[in-house]
Amino acid sequence: MGQLLQHFLLKCLLFLILSHFLTQCVSSVLRSCLDSERSALLRLKDSFILNRSASGDTLAYPKVSSWKLEGQVGGDCCSWDGIECDDNTGHVIGLDLSSSFLYGSINSHNSLFQLHHLRRLSLSDNDFNGSEIPPAIGNLTRLSRLDLSSSGFTGQIPYEVLQLSNLVILDLSGNPLELRNPSLKSLSERLLNLKHLDLDRVNVSSTIPQSLANLSALTSLSLVACELHGKFPTSLANLTQLTYLWLPGNEFSPDTLSWLAKLTKLTSLNLDSTNSSGDVLYSLKNLTKLTYLDLSLNQFFERIPSWFGNLTGLIKLDLGGNEFWGSVPQSIFTLKNLLELDLYGNHLSGTYKLETFLNLKKLKVLQLSSNHFSLLTTTVIDVSFPKFTLLTLASCNLSKFPDFLLSQDELEVLDLQDNKIHGFIPKWIWGVSAQTLHVLDLSENFLTGFDQPVVVPQWINLRLLDLHSNMLQGPLPIPPGSIQQYFVSNNLLKGEISSAICNLTSITVLDLSNNSFSGMLPPCLGNLSKSLSVLKLQNNNFSGPIPRACEKGNTLRMIDLSQNQLSGRIPRSLVNCNILELLNLGNNQIEDMFPSWLGRLQELKILILRHNGFHGAIGEPKSNEFPKLQILDLSFNKLTGCLPSRHFQIWKAMKVVHLGKLRYFEVDVSFGGRETYWPIDFSYSMTMTKAGVELKYEKIQDALVAIDLSSNKFDGCIPKDIQILQALQFLNLSNNFLSGPIPPSLGNLSNLQNLDLSQNKLSGEIPQELVQLTFLGFFNVSHNQLIGPIPQGKQFDTFRNNSFEGNLELCGNPLSKKCYPGGLSPQPSSLSKKDDAEDSWFQFGWKAIMLGYGSGLVNGLILGYLFNPMKHKLFVKYFGRKIQSRRRRRMN
Repeated sequence: MGQLLQHFLLKCLLFLILSHFLTQCVSSVLRSCLDSERSALLRLKDSFILNRSASGDTLAYPKVSSWKLEGQVGGDCCSWDGIECDDNTGHVIGLDLSSSFLYGSINSHNSLFQLHHLRRLSLSDNDFNGSEIPPAIGNLTRLSRLDLSSSGFTGQIPYEVLQLSNLVILDLSGNPLELRNPSLKSLSERLLNLKHLDLDRVNVSSTIPQSLANLSALTSLSLVACELHGKFPTSLANLTQLTYLWLPGNEFSPDTLSWLAKLTKLTSLNLDSTNSSGDVLYSLKNLTKLTYLDLSLNQFFERIPSWFGNLTGLIKLDLGGNEFWGSVPQSIFTLKNLLELDLYGNHLSGTYKLETFLNLKKLKVLQLSSNHFSLLTTTVIDVSFPKFTLLTLASCNLSKFPDFLLSQDELEVLDLQDNKIHGFIPKWIWGVSAQTLHVLDLSENFLTGFDQPVVVPQWINLRLLDLHSNMLQGPLPIPPGSIQQYFVSNNLLKGEISSAICNLTSITVLDLSNNSFSGMLPPCLGNLSKSLSVLKLQNNNFSGPIPRACEKGNTLRMIDLSQNQLSGRIPRSLVNCNILELLNLGNNQIEDMFPSWLGRLQELKILILRHNGFHGAIGEPKSNEFPKLQILDLSFNKLTGCLPSRHFQIWKAMKVVHLGKLRYFEVDVSFGGRETYWPIDFSYSMTMTKAGVELKYEKIQDALVAIDLSSNKFDGCIPKDIQILQALQFLNLSNNFLSGPIPPSLGNLSNLQNLDLSQNKLSGEIPQELVQLTFLGFFNVSHNQLIGPIPQGKQFDTFRNNSFEGNLELCGNPLSKKCYPGGLSPQPSSLSKKDDAEDSWFQFGWKAIMLGYGSGLVNGLILGYLFNPMKHKLFVKYFGRKIQSRRRRRMN
């Protein structure tokens, strides 16, 4: 027994000695990092500062913090966080500094480019402060993986990238880069080993080159919002290894994607906003491996095909924002693996039990808003329901709050807008998903009040609460302190505003317009200017002075306090609102001089002070006042003196004609959660007199240029140099004491559409030069002291008697008084070289008949649909983590 024990112990000792010997041998073989590369890495670390805001990933941390000098514990760079070394040579072959809080600029002299043995480099999710990608990147010729995504790089991608012929993975997405020279064509001709190419939001601005088909090894291709256009070459059918293909946000030619049918390995396909239609849909029929399919925001005008039910692996199906019609095929309800189903914004019809959709037990996202069908809700007991994170049921003809919401405790977004829900808001609603809810939209229903006294709801993360356009009564409900956007306009609420509103220190939009609130505005309201972008209190009964605002920082872009009973003077603190674009104080009881000091607001575009008690002369301007002002309405005040001709010379924005895309004045107040994006554009609105009629503009085109100085006490002549305002479309100087002739230079305002000079003391003849104003749809010079013949031809052939009445010495058509014996008139002079058939490119958010030559008479306006000033898009984009990517993505 003793000998056996001794034998066993001897074996153990020999084993320990051998293990130690082998460890020493291996240690002698494994090389530590080279001094030169350690030094390069430490200099790389020192070239940046660490800033938490430089990385967006919630798991980000500063990897370089672990890097130590030689001689210190951890001085071997091969053991540093983010470093990978070659076991045999000790060379650094991998550098992963993604999401590392790095902030600062980088250029070709950076020590990074001395690491010539690098094979893998990731700098994603940092902030390189608008640096261009250094051309020295071409020195790292051994690279097989390069990830510079979402790191604040700008400018042209350097040609030297094409020297990286060993690249297998290239990700430059999420940077405002350009790929022009080199181009996508040259890249696909040189980097033939690529398996993963991600250029999301890189400006390519070209068609898809044939050479892209050379990348036959590609398994993942993502070209989101690259400004690609035209036809897709059918040769891309050769990319048969693709499993991941994302092309959203590009304007391709319709019916050019039928080659997709050959990509049978696809598991993820996104064609959102690609102008797709027709046969493209049916080319997807046999892609049975698909798990992710997004066809949203395209032009599909047909029934939803039943064969979608054959794609049994689908976890996401997004058909929203198209023109699908008919009923929802039953096969959709057999897709038991679905996590997300989006059918919003189509023309689907029929009546469905909500429980039919709830039988898809794995659903996390369901968007059915804005179709033509009705959802029926029934009380169901002892049935399990899906746990939703996002649920949008707007415009689904719901008549009550669905009972199943009682069981929902994971919702982030709940949208029940524009239904037929009547009566009180039940008290249990205030506790639904108390820990998780970010967005609650109950607007455009028939809700009258609350099933309990108004208290602060339980939601601790609520960011948007929309109750607008109901029939709510009583005092203002105060939302939780986390709120960022609060819409309660167009209700029947009344009473004073509690100072508790000032506790909403994160609020960016506060819209209480079109109620019956009264009393003084809380003085502390001005403190919210540190977070507010939009303050809209229009059309209430508020009285007293305007609170001081913008004293301690500000983010205000829009202030609308119009149609109240506010009095006193405009607080001078508004001069600190340095990014303010719209200020509307119209229809109040303000008594003040013209606030010329507002001219220091360099971003102010719309200033409306109509219907107040402003008095005195406007005075001489200082240099560079109101440089971006486009709309000025001072009508119905008591202003005196001459017209502000010196101001005309420095109002720069009124001199330049806008010929770009149709856009509106609005502020982007969109926001996102962890995996959702809620797009909201808050449109500016105003009331202004046009063609003699007071109209509400629910949206304002950003090309509109207008001056309304009517109903004041201005005297003197109309200045000739008003012609410098070449972009002017509306000019109303009526009901003043202006005298002298109508300046012929008005004929140079070629974009003028409305000209009202009525109710003055103007004399002389109507200038023949005005005939050349071919966009002129409304003209009124009535009740002046004008004489002589009315100009004839073009627009003047369309104006009626009331445009000229009250001028006893005027003659000629359309008046009955003739200028020549026998009713004969001379031939009208042709003063305009412009195309008489040219149509006005300018229109408004409302439908209006804009008059071009020969198009008939306009006496008024035809109003159509008035847009909701806070009309978010019909959908929310919901997305998860992108394949082979750490960062979150925002899709819109």
